[in-house]
Amino acid sequence: MTFSVPITVRGYELDSLGHVNQAVYLQYAEHARWELLRAAGVGQDKLLSTGFAPVVLENNIKYQRELRAGDEVTVTCAFEWTQGKTFRMHQEIRKLDGAISAVVTVTGGVMDLTARKLVADPGARFRALSERPELFGLQ
Repeated sequence: MTFSVPITVRGYELDSLGHVNQAVYLQYAEHARWELLRAAGVGQDKLLSTGFAPVVLENNIKYQRELRAGDEVTVTCAFEWTQGKTFRMHQEIRKLDGAISAVVTVTGGVMDLTARKLVADPGARFRALSERPELFGLQ
């Protein structure tokens, strides 16, 4: 399942060339991930109270089309579950006309905040915490 959240580009997010600063694309991706967690019933307070939290281990971003103030986009999140302690998330930042502005690929994990180590099965942890595991691509 692919989750998405709308965002409107704000003027203060622009660089000196008049388009969205490159770092802001990562903020859009991060915002969509937190909105996904919230929609699945896994808010930040719940995460912290359980002693586990998702962590980003690697970001890869491919810029394809510039964004300017007032542009409206949707940011998607789709999980790819693999074996082991990590997972991937594929995200697109797409303009309303369908043009892809950026593609973000994230490698993540779930950290045990006491042990400061990744858990062995992050999908199982998300499934256990979530009210809507289908948003994570889990049954």
